[in-house]
Amino acid sequence: MKFLDEAKIYVKSGDGGDGCVAFHREKFVEFGGPDGGDGGKGGDIIFECVKDVNTLIDFRYTQHFRAKNGNHGMGRNRSGAGAPDLVIKIPVGTEILSEDQETVLLDMTEPGQRIVFLKGGDGGFGNAHYKTATNQAPRKKLPGWPGSDEIGLWLRLKLIADVGLLGMPNAGKSTFLSRVTSAKPKIADYPFTTLHPNLGVVKTSGREFVIADIPGLIEGASEGHGLGTRFLGHVERTSLLLHIIDVTQDDPAAAYKMLRNELKAYGGGLYKKPEIIALNKADALGMELAEDVAKTFTKKTKKKAHVISAVAGMGMEKLLKDIADTVSMAKDAKG
Repeated sequence: MKFLDEAKIYVKSGDGGDGCVAFHREKFVEFGGPDGGDGGKGGDIIFECVKDVNTLIDFRYTQHFRAKNGNHGMGRNRSGAGAPDLVIKIPVGTEILSEDQETVLLDMTEPGQRIVFLKGGDGGFGNAHYKTATNQAPRKKLPGWPGSDEIGLWLRLKLIADVGLLGMPNAGKSTFLSRVTSAKPKIADYPFTTLHPNLGVVKTSGREFVIADIPGLIEGASEGHGLGTRFLGHVERTSLLLHIIDVTQDDPAAAYKMLRNELKAYGGGLYKKPEIIALNKADALGMELAEDVAKTFTKKTKKKAHVISAVAGMGMEKLLKDIADTVSMAKDAKG
């Protein structure tokens, strides 16, 4: 299934059915009186969060969602049938924005969450509704109330994860994800192998958390270089950022500072999130030399870093425990 995290749709709720003007006609009933029924209610537009969907790809092929109109009232006091509601199913973590793509109207974050977004029009009254002692043959009826006008909306998916993986292309993020979860991201030795976010569930020491891997960032990403910062929205909801840095490059500290600068330029509160740093590919240098690089990294950045090898599994157990502890603390703080 292709990944799509943004889509534009158009929605309209149903109109109410018209009321009916009718009079009872039956043999031997001289004064039948008014018996026009009321119109039925138009269908609502409802958004519902579903668990097992993590892409908006369905909305690439279907953009227009129009609820049906209510049926008109009929004689013999028959009310028109109400139209069924139109339920639009969206992934957990979807934001619903106005047409300007800036105003967030709804943020759907809980599985099973249902919200009536547009109400259908009420049905109009038939002439039976207006019968009184002094007006026993009314010819008045009301048309159904109109539903909403068709409006344009943007759907923007932000994945629900506990940990966001950040790093430059080929830092080993996808290898790390495949090592600690059952996810199977594409792994290759060329830049931007990861073209869309991947999710994986980590289970360690009786605890579990969800990791999101997004395409790598390069210098100038906030200005649109490389794949830009388009996918950073997928780590906005995380409790923790895990920076994966290639320990074999000339200056790992410079790579870390570049990532932090891009996060600051992007905004969205990412720069202030708790972080853990992992210097990856220690197997390529040897553990002793990799530890020396880590000491130099700490001197330059004032940040401690784990030394790991996602391929060889070195240093992974301690790192995962640190991540699980930080995620648990963040969840406890949220209550």
